[in-house]
Amino acid sequence: MNGWFLAAGLTSAGVAAVHARAGGRDVVRPLLTGTLPDEPRRVLHAVWHMVTADLILAAAALIGLALSHQPGGDMVASLLAVHFVAYAAVFLVISLAADWSKPWLRLPQWLLLLPVGALAAAGAM
Repeated sequence: MNGWFLAAGLTSAGVAAVHARAGGRDVVRPLLTGTLPDEPRRVLHAVWHMVTADLILAAAALIGLALSHQPGGDMVASLLAVHFVAYAAVFLVISLAADWSKPWLRLPQWLLLLPVGALAAAGAM
């Protein structure tokens, strides 16, 4: 068993739970009741659920890789690591580009995403 992949998968599952619970309350509800036109609002709602599915599927893949020694598993884990680091980078760049006090904490999602990438990368080495 690869403990790094297991830790990455469980962390991703936790991130998915936080995303669904806290994000649903703090992001999706205000989005759906906001003043955006209907079409962009529905697209953003769909994208929200796509990210939820992405986090859950990544967690399942990492946990599956942890429990089995599949050929190419390190490649899959490396791609997932880059995937999560890229997600973290997007949140950091968008946060730092805003004119906010302590911008890295206003959108703290990167703090949840980066550890998944780091753990998956460590397991793939």
